[in-house]
Amino acid sequence: MKSTIEELGPTRVRMAIEVPWGDLDHAFGEVYKELGKQVRIPGFRPGKVPNRVLDQRIGRPVVLEQVVQHAIPEVYSEVVRENQVRVLGQPDIEVTRLDDNDTLAFTAEVDVAPQVELPSLENLAVSVDDVEVTDEEIDKQVDVMRERFAMLTGVERAAQDGDFVSIDLEAKLNGEVLEDGSTSGMSYEVGTGQLMEGLDDAVHGLSADESKTFQTALLSGPNSGEMADVTVTVRSVKTKDLPELDDEFAQTASEFDTLAELRDDVRTRLARTKVLQQGAQARDKLVEHLLEIVEVPIPENLVEREIEWRNRAFEQELQQAGMDWDTFLSISNTESREAYDADQRKNVEEAVRTQFILDAIADAREITVDNEDLSAQIMAQAQRSRMSPEQYAQQLQQGGNIPEFVADVRRTKALAQLLEQTTITDASGNTVDLEALRPKTIQAPAAAESEDSADSADSADSADSPDEADEKA
Repeated sequence: MKSTIEELGPTRVRMAIEVPWGDLDHAFGEVYKELGKQVRIPGFRPGKVPNRVLDQRIGRPVVLEQVVQHAIPEVYSEVVRENQVRVLGQPDIEVTRLDDNDTLAFTAEVDVAPQVELPSLENLAVSVDDVEVTDEEIDKQVDVMRERFAMLTGVERAAQDGDFVSIDLEAKLNGEVLEDGSTSGMSYEVGTGQLMEGLDDAVHGLSADESKTFQTALLSGPNSGEMADVTVTVRSVKTKDLPELDDEFAQTASEFDTLAELRDDVRTRLARTKVLQQGAQARDKLVEHLLEIVEVPIPENLVEREIEWRNRAFEQELQQAGMDWDTFLSISNTESREAYDADQRKNVEEAVRTQFILDAIADAREITVDNEDLSAQIMAQAQRSRMSPEQYAQQLQQGGNIPEFVADVRRTKALAQLLEQTTITDASGNTVDLEALRPKTIQAPAAAESEDSADSADSADSADSPDEADEKA
Protein backbone atom coordinates (compact mmCIF):
# COMPACT_ATOMS: atom_id res chain seq x y z
CA MET A 1 0.00 0.00 0.00
CA LYS A 2 1.29 3.46 -0.93
CA SER A 3 0.20 6.71 0.64
CA THR A 4 1.15 10.37 0.48
CA ILE A 5 -0.14 13.23 2.59
CA GLU A 6 -0.49 16.74 1.18
CA GLU A 7 -1.13 19.75 3.41
CA LEU A 8 -3.98 21.81 2.01
CA GLY A 9 -3.74 24.31 4.84
CA PRO A 10 -2.86 24.48 8.52
CA THR A 11 -5.91 22.41 9.45
CA ARG A 12 -6.66 20.22 6.41
CA VAL A 13 -4.82 17.49 4.50
CA ARG A 14 -5.38 15.30 1.45
CA MET A 15 -4.24 11.68 1.61
CA ALA A 16 -3.62 9.88 -1.67
CA ILE A 17 -3.74 6.12 -1.11
CA GLU A 18 -3.09 3.21 -3.51
CA VAL A 19 -4.06 -0.32 -2.51
CA PRO A 20 -2.64 -3.37 -4.38
CA TRP A 21 -5.31 -5.89 -5.33
CA GLY A 22 -3.84 -8.49 -3.03
CA ASP A 23 -4.48 -6.29 -0.03
CA LEU A 24 -8.22 -6.46 -0.77
CA ASP A 25 -8.51 -10.21 -0.15
CA HIS A 26 -10.09 -9.69 3.25
CA ALA A 27 -12.64 -7.23 1.86
CA PHE A 28 -13.52 -9.60 -1.00
CA GLY A 29 -13.95 -12.42 1.48
CA GLU A 30 -16.35 -10.43 3.65
CA VAL A 31 -18.37 -9.21 0.66
CA TYR A 32 -18.70 -12.65 -0.91
CA LYS A 33 -19.68 -14.09 2.46
CA GLU A 34 -22.52 -11.59 2.83
CA LEU A 35 -23.69 -11.93 -0.76
CA GLY A 36 -23.63 -15.73 -0.46
CA LYS A 37 -26.10 -15.52 2.41
CA GLN A 38 -28.42 -13.17 0.53
CA VAL A 39 -28.50 -14.74 -2.94
CA ARG A 40 -30.50 -17.91 -3.67
CA ILE A 41 -29.28 -19.85 -6.71
CA PRO A 42 -30.77 -23.25 -7.63
CA GLY A 43 -28.31 -26.08 -7.15
CA PHE A 44 -26.28 -24.33 -4.44
CA ARG A 45 -26.83 -24.28 -0.71
CA PRO A 46 -26.98 -20.84 0.97
CA GLY A 47 -23.46 -19.64 1.68
CA LYS A 48 -21.92 -22.17 -0.71
CA VAL A 49 -22.30 -20.27 -3.97
CA PRO A 50 -18.88 -19.97 -5.76
CA ASN A 51 -17.51 -16.46 -6.09
CA ARG A 52 -17.46 -16.59 -9.90
CA VAL A 53 -21.16 -17.54 -9.93
CA LEU A 54 -21.93 -14.59 -7.64
CA ASP A 55 -20.00 -12.33 -10.03
CA GLN A 56 -22.12 -13.60 -12.94
CA ARG A 57 -25.45 -13.42 -11.11
CA ILE A 58 -25.00 -10.07 -9.34
CA GLY A 59 -22.55 -8.43 -11.70
CA ARG A 60 -18.86 -7.77 -11.16
CA PRO A 61 -19.32 -3.95 -10.89
CA VAL A 62 -21.75 -4.39 -7.98
CA VAL A 63 -19.29 -6.71 -6.21
CA LEU A 64 -16.45 -4.24 -6.72
CA GLU A 65 -18.55 -1.35 -5.40
CA GLN A 66 -19.26 -3.23 -2.19
CA VAL A 67 -15.61 -4.25 -1.83
CA VAL A 68 -14.57 -0.60 -2.14
CA GLN A 69 -17.13 0.46 0.48
CA HIS A 70 -15.86 -2.24 2.82
CA ALA A 71 -12.14 -1.67 2.25
CA ILE A 72 -11.77 2.12 2.24
CA PRO A 73 -12.64 2.75 5.94
CA GLU A 74 -10.18 0.09 7.10
CA VAL A 75 -7.40 1.26 4.78
CA TYR A 76 -7.99 4.92 5.68
CA SER A 77 -7.84 4.18 9.42
CA GLU A 78 -4.62 2.21 8.95
CA VAL A 79 -2.95 5.07 7.07
CA VAL A 80 -4.04 7.56 9.75
CA ARG A 81 -2.65 5.37 12.53
CA GLU A 82 0.64 4.69 10.78
CA ASN A 83 1.20 8.37 10.03
CA GLN A 84 -0.14 9.57 13.40
CA VAL A 85 -2.49 12.02 11.74
CA ARG A 86 -4.73 13.74 14.31
CA VAL A 87 -7.91 13.84 12.28
CA LEU A 88 -11.07 15.74 13.17
CA GLY A 89 -14.40 14.43 11.94
CA GLN A 90 -15.13 12.37 8.85
CA PRO A 91 -13.08 12.52 5.62
CA ASP A 92 -14.31 13.40 2.13
CA ILE A 93 -13.52 10.30 0.04
CA GLU A 94 -13.07 10.19 -3.74
CA VAL A 95 -12.19 7.00 -5.62
CA THR A 96 -9.69 8.02 -8.30
CA ARG A 97 -8.85 4.62 -9.76
CA LEU A 98 -10.41 1.16 -9.72
CA ASP A 99 -8.68 -1.33 -12.01
CA ASP A 100 -10.03 -4.84 -11.55
CA ASN A 101 -7.33 -7.27 -10.44
CA ASP A 102 -4.83 -4.43 -10.29
CA THR A 103 -5.25 -1.34 -8.04
CA LEU A 104 -7.69 0.62 -5.93
CA ALA A 105 -6.74 4.28 -5.47
CA PHE A 106 -8.61 6.99 -3.59
CA THR A 107 -8.10 10.34 -1.90
CA ALA A 108 -9.30 11.40 1.54
CA GLU A 109 -9.56 15.06 2.52
CA VAL A 110 -10.01 15.65 6.23
CA ASP A 111 -9.60 18.33 8.89
CA VAL A 112 -6.67 17.83 11.24
CA ALA A 113 -5.55 19.36 14.49
CA PRO A 114 -3.25 22.32 13.84
CA GLN A 115 0.38 22.40 14.88
CA VAL A 116 0.45 24.89 17.74
CA GLU A 117 3.65 26.82 18.36
CA LEU A 118 3.87 27.47 22.08
CA PRO A 119 5.75 30.55 23.31
CA SER A 120 7.66 30.47 26.55
CA LEU A 121 5.26 29.83 29.38
CA GLU A 122 7.66 30.89 32.09
CA ASN A 123 6.93 33.83 34.40
CA LEU A 124 3.19 33.89 33.72
CA ALA A 125 1.23 36.26 35.96
CA VAL A 126 -2.44 37.15 36.39
CA SER A 127 -4.30 39.51 38.69
CA VAL A 128 -7.59 38.77 40.47
CA ASP A 129 -10.01 40.72 42.62
CA ASP A 130 -9.38 41.32 46.28
CA VAL A 131 -11.18 39.21 48.85
CA GLU A 132 -13.20 41.92 50.53
CA VAL A 133 -16.44 41.32 52.38
CA THR A 134 -18.50 44.48 52.91
CA ASP A 135 -21.11 45.15 55.55
CA GLU A 136 -23.67 45.50 52.76
CA GLU A 137 -22.96 41.95 51.57
CA ILE A 138 -23.34 40.64 55.12
CA ASP A 139 -26.61 42.55 55.46
CA LYS A 140 -27.94 40.90 52.29
CA GLN A 141 -27.12 37.42 53.58
CA VAL A 142 -28.72 38.13 56.94
CA ASP A 143 -31.77 39.56 55.17
CA VAL A 144 -32.14 36.29 53.28
CA MET A 145 -32.20 34.49 56.63
CA ARG A 146 -34.82 36.95 57.90
CA GLU A 147 -36.98 36.21 54.86
CA ARG A 148 -37.02 32.52 55.79
CA PHE A 149 -38.47 33.32 59.19
CA ALA A 150 -40.93 35.97 58.02
CA MET A 151 -44.61 35.65 58.94
CA LEU A 152 -47.50 36.47 56.59
CA THR A 153 -50.38 38.38 58.11
CA GLY A 154 -53.69 39.09 56.39
CA VAL A 155 -54.61 42.76 55.89
CA GLU A 156 -57.83 44.51 54.89
CA ARG A 157 -56.48 46.92 52.30
CA ALA A 158 -55.42 47.16 48.66
CA ALA A 159 -52.33 45.28 47.49
CA GLN A 160 -49.04 47.10 47.19
CA ASP A 161 -45.40 46.20 46.46
CA GLY A 162 -44.02 43.58 48.84
CA ASP A 163 -47.41 42.10 49.67
CA PHE A 164 -48.23 38.46 49.05
CA VAL A 165 -51.52 37.94 47.27
CA SER A 166 -53.52 34.84 46.46
CA ILE A 167 -54.83 35.28 42.92
CA ASP A 168 -56.92 33.56 40.25
CA LEU A 169 -55.93 34.02 36.61
CA GLU A 170 -57.90 33.44 33.41
CA ALA A 171 -56.41 34.07 29.95
CA LYS A 172 -58.57 34.51 26.84
CA LEU A 173 -57.69 34.84 23.17
CA ASN A 174 -60.39 36.17 20.86
CA GLY A 175 -62.89 35.71 23.66
CA GLU A 176 -62.09 32.02 24.19
CA VAL A 177 -60.44 30.73 27.36
CA LEU A 178 -57.07 29.22 26.41
CA GLU A 179 -56.30 25.60 27.15
CA ASP A 180 -54.42 25.56 30.47
CA GLY A 181 -55.16 29.28 30.54
CA SER A 182 -56.65 29.45 34.01
CA THR A 183 -55.41 28.83 37.53
CA SER A 184 -56.60 29.58 41.03
CA GLY A 185 -55.08 30.10 44.45
CA MET A 186 -51.68 31.14 43.12
CA SER A 187 -49.41 32.90 45.61
CA TYR A 188 -47.57 35.90 44.18
CA GLU A 189 -45.34 38.63 45.64
CA VAL A 190 -46.43 41.96 44.22
CA GLY A 191 -43.73 43.99 42.52
CA THR A 192 -41.38 41.16 41.57
CA GLY A 193 -42.40 41.13 37.89
CA GLN A 194 -41.66 37.42 37.75
CA LEU A 195 -44.92 36.08 36.34
CA MET A 196 -46.11 38.07 33.35
CA GLU A 197 -45.85 41.62 32.03
CA GLY A 198 -48.65 43.86 33.22
CA LEU A 199 -49.64 41.74 36.23
CA ASP A 200 -48.07 44.02 38.84
CA ASP A 201 -49.81 47.10 37.46
CA ALA A 202 -53.12 45.23 37.43
CA VAL A 203 -52.84 43.92 41.00
CA HIS A 204 -51.78 47.27 42.43
CA GLY A 205 -54.77 48.80 44.21
CA LEU A 206 -56.91 45.63 44.21
CA SER A 207 -58.38 44.41 47.48
CA ALA A 208 -59.72 40.94 48.25
CA ASP A 209 -62.36 39.71 45.73
CA GLU A 210 -61.64 42.52 43.26
CA SER A 211 -60.69 41.85 39.63
CA LYS A 212 -59.04 43.57 36.70
CA THR A 213 -58.38 42.61 33.07
CA PHE A 214 -55.19 43.53 31.24
CA GLN A 215 -53.42 42.52 28.03
CA THR A 216 -50.12 40.70 27.85
CA ALA A 217 -48.11 38.77 25.24
CA LEU A 218 -48.21 34.97 25.50
CA LEU A 219 -44.69 33.65 26.11
CA SER A 220 -45.21 30.00 25.16
CA GLY A 221 -47.53 27.57 23.41
CA PRO A 222 -48.95 27.61 19.86
CA ASN A 223 -50.11 31.23 20.25
CA SER A 224 -46.78 32.51 21.54
CA GLY A 225 -46.33 36.24 20.91
CA GLU A 226 -50.06 37.00 20.54
CA MET A 227 -51.79 39.44 22.91
CA ALA A 228 -54.17 37.75 25.34
CA ASP A 229 -56.76 39.24 27.71
CA VAL A 230 -55.91 38.14 31.26
CA THR A 231 -58.28 38.63 34.17
CA VAL A 232 -56.71 38.61 37.63
CA THR A 233 -58.85 38.25 40.76
CA VAL A 234 -57.31 38.90 44.17
CA ARG A 235 -58.56 36.48 46.83
CA SER A 236 -56.46 37.67 49.78
CA VAL A 237 -53.77 40.20 50.64
CA LYS A 238 -51.06 39.47 53.19
CA THR A 239 -48.17 41.53 54.42
CA LYS A 240 -44.80 40.08 55.30
CA ASP A 241 -43.57 40.69 58.85
CA LEU A 242 -39.82 40.23 59.31
CA PRO A 243 -38.36 39.26 62.70
CA GLU A 244 -36.31 41.81 64.59
CA LEU A 245 -32.56 41.61 64.09
CA ASP A 246 -31.40 40.78 67.59
CA ASP A 247 -29.79 38.01 69.60
CA GLU A 248 -33.10 36.17 69.80
CA PHE A 249 -33.25 36.01 66.01
CA ALA A 250 -29.65 34.70 65.89
CA GLN A 251 -30.57 31.92 68.32
CA THR A 252 -33.65 31.01 66.28
CA ALA A 253 -32.00 31.11 62.87
CA SER A 254 -28.60 29.62 63.73
CA GLU A 255 -26.44 27.87 66.31
CA PHE A 256 -25.07 31.20 67.56
CA ASP A 257 -26.10 33.02 70.72
CA THR A 258 -25.64 36.57 69.49
CA LEU A 259 -26.26 38.53 66.32
CA ALA A 260 -22.60 39.58 66.29
CA GLU A 261 -21.47 35.94 66.23
CA LEU A 262 -23.89 35.21 63.41
CA ARG A 263 -22.58 38.14 61.35
CA ASP A 264 -18.98 37.01 61.94
CA ASP A 265 -19.87 33.56 60.64
CA VAL A 266 -21.51 35.07 57.56
CA ARG A 267 -18.39 37.13 56.94
CA THR A 268 -16.19 34.02 57.16
CA ARG A 269 -18.37 32.05 54.76
CA LEU A 270 -18.50 34.91 52.26
CA ALA A 271 -14.72 35.25 52.40
CA ARG A 272 -14.33 31.53 51.72
CA THR A 273 -16.65 31.79 48.74
CA LYS A 274 -14.65 34.71 47.35
CA VAL A 275 -11.42 32.74 47.65
CA LEU A 276 -13.02 30.03 45.52
CA GLN A 277 -14.07 32.74 43.08
CA GLN A 278 -10.46 33.92 42.96
CA GLY A 279 -9.46 30.44 41.81
CA ALA A 280 -12.02 30.47 39.00
CA GLN A 281 -11.05 34.02 38.06
CA ALA A 282 -7.34 33.13 37.98
CA ARG A 283 -8.12 30.18 35.71
CA ASP A 284 -10.20 32.31 33.35
CA LYS A 285 -7.60 35.10 33.29
CA LEU A 286 -4.88 32.56 32.48
CA VAL A 287 -6.92 31.12 29.61
CA GLU A 288 -7.59 34.63 28.28
CA HIS A 289 -3.85 35.32 28.36
CA LEU A 290 -3.08 32.09 26.52
CA LEU A 291 -5.60 32.98 23.82
CA GLU A 292 -3.85 36.34 23.40
CA ILE A 293 -0.30 35.00 23.09
CA VAL A 294 -0.80 31.73 21.17
CA GLU A 295 -1.72 31.66 17.49
CA VAL A 296 -4.12 28.81 16.71
CA PRO A 297 -5.49 28.15 13.20
CA ILE A 298 -9.13 27.10 13.51
CA PRO A 299 -10.66 24.29 11.42
CA GLU A 300 -13.71 26.05 10.05
CA ASN A 301 -15.60 22.79 9.47
CA LEU A 302 -15.14 21.91 13.13
CA VAL A 303 -16.61 25.26 14.18
CA GLU A 304 -19.53 24.92 11.78
CA ARG A 305 -20.36 21.41 13.01
CA GLU A 306 -20.25 22.60 16.60
CA ILE A 307 -22.52 25.58 15.90
CA GLU A 308 -24.93 23.36 13.99
CA TRP A 309 -25.03 20.86 16.86
CA ARG A 310 -25.61 23.58 19.45
CA ASN A 311 -28.38 25.21 17.42
CA ARG A 312 -30.12 21.89 16.85
CA ALA A 313 -29.97 21.04 20.56
CA PHE A 314 -31.16 24.51 21.58
CA GLU A 315 -34.04 24.47 19.11
CA GLN A 316 -35.22 21.22 20.68
CA GLU A 317 -35.13 22.91 24.08
CA LEU A 318 -37.15 25.83 22.71
CA GLN A 319 -39.74 23.46 21.26
CA GLN A 320 -40.05 21.60 24.56
CA ALA A 321 -40.61 24.95 26.27
CA GLY A 322 -43.20 25.96 23.67
CA MET A 323 -41.08 28.89 22.47
CA ASP A 324 -39.69 30.08 19.15
CA TRP A 325 -36.56 32.08 18.36
CA ASP A 326 -38.34 35.44 18.38
CA THR A 327 -39.73 34.84 21.85
CA PHE A 328 -36.37 33.72 23.18
CA LEU A 329 -34.56 36.72 21.71
CA SER A 330 -37.17 39.02 23.24
CA ILE A 331 -37.01 37.65 26.79
CA SER A 332 -33.20 37.34 26.70
CA ASN A 333 -32.78 40.97 25.59
CA THR A 334 -30.77 39.89 22.54
CA GLU A 335 -30.80 42.43 19.72
CA SER A 336 -31.27 39.96 16.87
CA ARG A 337 -30.62 36.42 15.68
CA GLU A 338 -27.53 37.76 13.92
CA ALA A 339 -26.18 39.10 17.21
CA TYR A 340 -26.89 35.78 18.92
CA ASP A 341 -25.13 33.85 16.13
CA ALA A 342 -22.10 36.16 16.23
CA ASP A 343 -21.76 35.76 19.98
CA GLN A 344 -22.11 32.01 19.73
CA ARG A 345 -19.47 31.76 16.99
CA LYS A 346 -17.06 33.78 19.11
CA ASN A 347 -17.62 31.46 22.08
CA VAL A 348 -17.19 28.33 19.97
CA GLU A 349 -14.01 29.59 18.34
CA GLU A 350 -12.52 30.47 21.72
CA ALA A 351 -13.47 27.06 23.12
CA VAL A 352 -11.88 25.28 20.15
CA ARG A 353 -8.71 27.36 20.36
CA THR A 354 -8.50 26.71 24.10
CA GLN A 355 -8.72 22.97 23.48
CA PHE A 356 -5.88 23.03 20.99
CA ILE A 357 -3.69 25.17 23.25
CA LEU A 358 -4.21 22.91 26.26
CA ASP A 359 -3.61 19.83 24.10
CA ALA A 360 -0.32 21.33 22.93
CA ILE A 361 0.70 22.11 26.52
CA ALA A 362 -0.21 18.58 27.58
CA ASP A 363 1.84 17.16 24.69
CA ALA A 364 4.84 19.34 25.48
CA ARG A 365 4.75 18.33 29.14
CA GLU A 366 3.94 14.69 28.37
CA ILE A 367 0.94 14.79 30.67
CA THR A 368 -0.86 11.47 31.08
CA VAL A 369 -4.16 10.50 32.67
CA ASP A 370 -4.27 7.66 35.19
CA ASN A 371 -7.14 5.87 36.90
CA GLU A 372 -6.93 8.17 39.91
CA ASP A 373 -7.41 11.23 37.68
CA LEU A 374 -10.39 9.64 35.94
CA SER A 375 -12.00 8.50 39.19
CA ALA A 376 -11.67 11.95 40.76
CA GLN A 377 -13.18 13.64 37.72
CA ILE A 378 -16.00 11.11 37.40
CA MET A 379 -16.92 11.61 41.05
CA ALA A 380 -16.88 15.40 40.66
CA GLN A 381 -18.98 15.38 37.50
CA ALA A 382 -21.39 12.80 38.94
CA GLN A 383 -21.95 15.03 41.96
CA ARG A 384 -22.71 18.01 39.73
CA SER A 385 -25.11 15.87 37.69
CA ARG A 386 -26.74 14.51 40.85
CA MET A 387 -26.10 10.88 40.00
CA SER A 388 -23.87 8.14 41.32
CA PRO A 389 -20.31 7.75 39.93
CA GLU A 390 -21.35 4.36 38.56
CA GLN A 391 -24.29 5.87 36.71
CA TYR A 392 -22.15 8.68 35.29
CA ALA A 393 -19.46 6.25 34.12
CA GLN A 394 -22.10 4.06 32.50
CA GLN A 395 -23.57 7.10 30.76
CA LEU A 396 -20.14 7.97 29.35
CA GLN A 397 -19.63 4.46 28.08
CA GLN A 398 -23.08 4.14 26.52
CA GLY A 399 -22.69 7.48 24.78
CA GLY A 400 -19.26 6.58 23.42
CA ASN A 401 -17.83 9.64 25.17
CA ILE A 402 -15.00 8.06 27.16
CA PRO A 403 -12.23 9.21 24.74
CA GLU A 404 -13.51 12.78 24.92
CA PHE A 405 -13.77 12.59 28.69
CA VAL A 406 -10.16 11.38 28.96
CA ALA A 407 -9.04 14.19 26.66
CA ASP A 408 -10.82 16.79 28.77
CA VAL A 409 -9.31 15.42 31.99
CA ARG A 410 -5.89 15.71 30.36
CA ARG A 411 -6.55 19.33 29.47
CA THR A 412 -7.70 20.01 33.02
CA LYS A 413 -4.43 18.60 34.35
CA ALA A 414 -2.43 20.72 31.91
CA LEU A 415 -4.25 23.90 32.96
CA ALA A 416 -3.93 23.04 36.66
CA GLN A 417 -0.18 22.48 36.34
CA LEU A 418 0.27 25.72 34.46
CA LEU A 419 -1.80 27.60 37.03
CA GLU A 420 0.39 26.23 39.81
CA GLN A 421 3.39 27.86 38.15
CA THR A 422 1.61 31.17 37.52
CA THR A 423 2.09 34.13 39.82
CA ILE A 424 -1.31 35.23 41.06
CA THR A 425 -1.81 38.55 42.81
CA ASP A 426 -4.88 40.40 43.94
CA ALA A 427 -5.78 43.97 43.04
CA SER A 428 -3.88 45.21 46.10
CA GLY A 429 -0.69 43.49 44.96
CA ASN A 430 -0.82 40.65 47.51
CA THR A 431 0.23 37.17 46.38
CA VAL A 432 -2.74 34.79 46.29
CA ASP A 433 -2.22 31.21 47.43
CA LEU A 434 -4.70 28.86 45.81
CA GLU A 435 -3.23 25.71 47.33
CA ALA A 436 -6.61 24.62 48.65
CA LEU A 437 -7.98 24.58 45.11
CA ARG A 438 -5.19 22.67 43.38
CA PRO A 439 -5.34 20.65 41.29
CA LYS A 440 -8.61 18.77 41.22
CA THR A 441 -11.12 21.59 41.52
CA ILE A 442 -9.57 23.83 38.86
CA GLN A 443 -11.48 22.91 35.73
CA ALA A 444 -10.63 23.63 32.14
CA PRO A 445 -13.18 25.84 30.40
CA ALA A 446 -16.07 24.00 28.81
CA ALA A 447 -14.98 22.30 25.65
CA ALA A 448 -16.74 22.58 22.32
CA GLU A 449 -19.45 20.00 21.99
CA SER A 450 -20.45 18.03 18.94
CA GLU A 451 -21.55 14.56 18.10
CA ASP A 452 -19.04 14.28 15.25
CA SER A 453 -15.78 14.52 17.17
CA ALA A 454 -14.92 10.89 17.76
CA ASP A 455 -16.16 9.45 14.49
CA SER A 456 -12.62 8.49 13.58
CA ALA A 457 -11.40 7.46 17.01
CA ASP A 458 -9.94 4.30 15.55
CA SER A 459 -7.63 6.39 13.45
CA ALA A 460 -6.23 8.80 15.98
CA ASP A 461 -5.21 9.02 19.61
CA SER A 462 -8.50 10.30 20.92
CA ALA A 463 -6.92 11.46 24.17
CA ASP A 464 -4.88 13.91 22.12
CA SER A 465 -7.54 15.19 19.75
CA PRO A 466 -10.04 17.91 20.56
CA ASP A 467 -13.27 16.46 21.87
CA GLU A 468 -16.47 17.92 20.58
CA ALA A 469 -18.78 15.70 22.56
CA ASP A 470 -19.80 17.10 25.47
CA GLU A 471 -21.65 17.03 28.00
CA LYS A 472 -23.50 15.46 26.04
CA ALA A 473 -21.53 16.45 29.01
